[in-house]
Amino acid sequence: MHAELRAANLLGAASLTLSDVLVAGATTAAGTSSSGAAALVVLSTDAGLSVTELGRRVGLSQSAAARMVEGLEEKGLLRKEASWRGWVRLQLTDLGAQAARSLLASRGDVLRQALHHLDDREQEQLGRLLEKLLTGLYRRPGDAERICRLCDRCVCVRGGALCPVGRADRDRRVSDERDHG
Repeated sequence: MHAELRAANLLGAASLTLSDVLVAGATTAAGTSSSGAAALVVLSTDAGLSVTELGRRVGLSQSAAARMVEGLEEKGLLRKEASWRGWVRLQLTDLGAQAARSLLASRGDVLRQALHHLDDREQEQLGRLLEKLLTGLYRRPGDAERICRLCDRCVCVRGGALCPVGRADRDRRVSDERDHG
């Protein structure tokens, strides 16, 4: 029991510390809020989302997402494009794409620095444990986008690797379809 409590406490401290550093680096690199930074990363891989869908993926209500999009548009980081039946699709501008690349590079630097304390074998072990942990943190459809909102997706799937969160999402959807026909 003590080992579990201690591991949970250490995980909490490490998570909070990394979160603070990552958010600070991402917001500085992107020149926007943490939600705005997440929106830039999401749109860098999934261009053309609606305001509502983007908000869902970064954990904002529709009205908060609309305000965030307005701010990003004013900074020249994204643009709205008219779509079918008056729908609005969101696209990054060149400046927005550069901001997304900068914040992912900043994020990667911070995380690599944290891993320098571990040798190669420990890094491989940690990778396997984190895959297992992330799979367990996934609960329902929609979680994948929120969990991975600041992920460098190209790094995650490099070399044919599967994203553990994406895999959990696919497995859940297949299971739900099988159960509910």
